[in-house]
Amino acid sequence: MFPQMRRLGFVLFLVVAWSTPAANDAADRAMATIRPEAIRADMRFLSDSLLEGRRTGTRGHEIAAKFMAAQFEAMGLDPAGDKGTYFQSVPFRGSHVDASQTTMSWTAGGKEEVLADKRDFLASSDPGRADVSVEAPVVFVGYGITAPELHHDDYAGIDAKGKIVALIYGAPPQFDSSLRAHYSSGITKREIAVAHGAVGYVTMNDPNLERLYSFQHRVNDSAAPDLNWLDPQGRPNDYHPELRAIAITNLPESRKFFEAAGHSPDDIFAAAKAGKLASFETKLTFKIHVATKSEDMHSPNVAAKLTGSDPALRGEYVVFTAHSDHMGIGVPVQGDSVYHGALDNASGSAELLAIARAMVTLNPRPRRSILFVSVTGEEEGLLGADYFAHYPTVPKSAMVADVNMDEDLMLWPLEDVVAYGAEHSSLGHVVQDAAERLHLTVSPDPEPEQVIFIRSDQYAFVKQGIPAFLSDAGDKSDNPAIQPEKIEEHWKSTIYHSPQDSMEQPGLDFGAAVKFTQFNFLCGYLVAQAQVRPVWNAHDFFGDRYSKK
Repeated sequence: MFPQMRRLGFVLFLVVAWSTPAANDAADRAMATIRPEAIRADMRFLSDSLLEGRRTGTRGHEIAAKFMAAQFEAMGLDPAGDKGTYFQSVPFRGSHVDASQTTMSWTAGGKEEVLADKRDFLASSDPGRADVSVEAPVVFVGYGITAPELHHDDYAGIDAKGKIVALIYGAPPQFDSSLRAHYSSGITKREIAVAHGAVGYVTMNDPNLERLYSFQHRVNDSAAPDLNWLDPQGRPNDYHPELRAIAITNLPESRKFFEAAGHSPDDIFAAAKAGKLASFETKLTFKIHVATKSEDMHSPNVAAKLTGSDPALRGEYVVFTAHSDHMGIGVPVQGDSVYHGALDNASGSAELLAIARAMVTLNPRPRRSILFVSVTGEEEGLLGADYFAHYPTVPKSAMVADVNMDEDLMLWPLEDVVAYGAEHSSLGHVVQDAAERLHLTVSPDPEPEQVIFIRSDQYAFVKQGIPAFLSDAGDKSDNPAIQPEKIEEHWKSTIYHSPQDSMEQPGLDFGAAVKFTQFNFLCGYLVAQAQVRPVWNAHDFFGDRYSKK
């Protein structure tokens, strides 16, 4: 972005750029206005059954977006959407697989194995074609990763041209946490597959993926349309027409596939877990036919701004993001079919509003301008944030950093935070300073296999060369009676992405929510006050790959 800035030493950043203001200053006074009652009230409204789960493109999400805009307007924030409004209308294409016309089979030794849709396999819809077929030999390409900078290539010695690639979810555990997340991305892997000439892409379910996102859970989620945002020419994002079919098999079919290919499924799964997967040719053929029904629609991002006080810096923006959408109405659980999304992500939306309210109390205002963006389509693949990062309502080069909030697990007293991605830029110093000021510690990624870094909206900004991080509550506790890791594990297995993520769930700690909100406020405030804008670390993977030279 600014290559010359990379040559500045860490001393300059620590002493000049990221000097923490003294205690009892304007920031402390602003943070004192962040109230647990306000966070709770906004969460209660956004997760109410009236909003029907806030699925992208539905009336419920429209209500959520209008609520966010009304709150921004009431604070006196300026509109920062399209044409002088608070809204940026995002064009989407919603696509459904026509299950009655979609088929998949594989053949080995002249014997055909016919798979049943939504029982044995799940195909992805094709946003560019109503009907498409492919029949081709299959090659197993391990994780499906080519990463020369990490001296890793699953395609080495494999000819994938004109073939369907079969692969395992994830990336080698030996990779750095953020790089492991980046290379686990389906978008990244499909780009790699296309570069190697593949014509189809099939993920073979494995025990790790089944634990993280079960096949049945995928089937339940497939009731909603797949979404792509559309560019000004009407082309869907991250669409690869070279891939004539994208699908995933269930775990039993994956086992059958590996056995038919002459390999032990358990050996493959153990190798995947250990980061020692080997690619191989097969004598199998996949035959896949996908029928798709599509419909175009719109859903809004909401954007508001607080103009900075420094004439030299007010043209630059610190961006705060949180997603306002959730899962909508789905399969009933315990008699409730509304997926309320209280923690995911009414919490982040409420905290975004709390930060905005605190920012407007500052006198003087922050030196840089602050941009608050409530995005749509996160649950569909970070789509609203990705559209905004591609087509921002302010100059892209003016956005200096993104602080993203998603799913504040306010289920225990907050003692530490995790800042996914901050270690790749000078934002790492900001996070450390803000945490120390609030008597918090900064912890590393506790679960690299969850690839959190690519699963929330800050990643859309990273891919546009903008330093960004996702904040998360850490798992530390000085109280032996409170075990955050077990609380989080139980929450993810029983409440996450279910109707039980509501305001009625036990254990919500709004004192922890206030402290977490203050941390995010302070990170953005420090960036807004600094003389120099954040920069990528020298020779950083993401800075080198995505920043504009």
